[in-house]
Amino acid sequence: MNIDEKELLSRLISVERALSAERENNKLAHYNEPPLVHEKQLAFHRCLKRNRWVFGGNRSGKTECGAAEVAYLARGVHPYRQNKRTEGWVVSLTREVQRDVAQRKVLSYLKKEWIAEAVMISGRSSAPENGVIDYLLVENVFGTLSRIGFKSCESGREKFQGTGLDYVWFDEEPPEDIYDECRMRLVDRKGLMFGTMTPLKGLTFVYDRIYMSDDPEVWYEFMEWADNPHIAADEIEALTATLPADVLESRRYGRFIMRSGLVYPEFDESVHVIDPFPIPREWQDVMSIDPGLHNPLACHWYAVDGDGRVYVVAEHFAAGKDVDWHAEKIRAKCAELGWKSDRSGRYRALIDSAANQRTLSGTRSVSALFSERGVLTDTRVNKDLYSGINTVKSYLKGDGGGPRLYIFKSCVNLIRELKTYTWGEEDTPVKRDDHCLDELRYYLMTAPKGKTAPDVPGEVRRDKERLAAALTGRRYGRRR
Repeated sequence: MNIDEKELLSRLISVERALSAERENNKLAHYNEPPLVHEKQLAFHRCLKRNRWVFGGNRSGKTECGAAEVAYLARGVHPYRQNKRTEGWVVSLTREVQRDVAQRKVLSYLKKEWIAEAVMISGRSSAPENGVIDYLLVENVFGTLSRIGFKSCESGREKFQGTGLDYVWFDEEPPEDIYDECRMRLVDRKGLMFGTMTPLKGLTFVYDRIYMSDDPEVWYEFMEWADNPHIAADEIEALTATLPADVLESRRYGRFIMRSGLVYPEFDESVHVIDPFPIPREWQDVMSIDPGLHNPLACHWYAVDGDGRVYVVAEHFAAGKDVDWHAEKIRAKCAELGWKSDRSGRYRALIDSAANQRTLSGTRSVSALFSERGVLTDTRVNKDLYSGINTVKSYLKGDGGGPRLYIFKSCVNLIRELKTYTWGEEDTPVKRDDHCLDELRYYLMTAPKGKTAPDVPGEVRRDKERLAAALTGRRYGRRR
């Protein structure tokens, strides 16, 4: 190697080292840069809803996306939101956890020259990563300063009162009173709330108010080890082999754990719940009803495609109403859906055989009352609980071609019941919030079979048939 070649190689090495140093010093600029892209982190940042949560296993990448979100907002460089100067809080469970986890992650995304001031609770402002930070003033791209405050849940709810904020990030699950107090801090500015947590405490308020929420501004995602492109597959396999199944549910997959166990753990909202689409008339089958007057009445509309896949396409669910009211609502929904009826305009439905009993205030049964009001009910349903549960499970699991049961996201009560239906004592499900699930069982136990849509010839095919008819001396559409 001659002198020029050595000098060129030396310069290339120097440039590579400089680029490497710059990359290390500006982690935010290279966050989720190909080829190692964490798709679920990007989904979190792209979501524009105001209350976002990531339920993730340990090392799934959940904390990284929370810290990067804070850095984006503080710097005013968020790739998916309108940017401005911001004030926000990072909330940890304890000061020690703040120092070792959330604070360290946030600092890793902020270049030192961006930090105008670090006010410390303990430690030196010249080395904030080694102490406990009270707040940071961060230079943003607008030439002003954003403020990142750090809070600890151990200080109590009172320490979370007062100021208005643009965002709050919960690193792990906070106490409910602190969650509510932080929500109040966001009202004036229509601020953002986001949380990243491993659900180790069971069915807490986060389960009820976030995971089970039907609030259109609430969004959540589950992250697991395999979602993180920085973890090697052999490491995942080795660690998975050492942990029991119940621990894996939370530690790897970030799932909520129920002591009594879910009846339908096969249900996966990201798989079985789909956006509505126009249902061909040929797919329309029947409704199924679990009757209730004081208790909720649940009714769903079912369709089956040519491959036997079942679609739950609409829902009626209400309590404390009489048959007249329910029948009117059901018929209105049928008209809205363009649901098929008989020549007299009546609609078919399965219904619990208990509907054969007379109402308390009359001599007619619930089934008869519905039929008189244009909803023809069939009470010959199979109510065997265990075979029905196994049938639902088989539809959720499906076969090699995927699940055989899909639910439109507008069927919120059926989705809620599938997520919460649990086993009680003596291998019997807890008899609570199961009205939709009962009539789902009634329907699937009928072994529904679908029909394919008729094959309507396209223009090209029709032209070919006309030409063939002409060549054979036939008139198109009929023989001579």
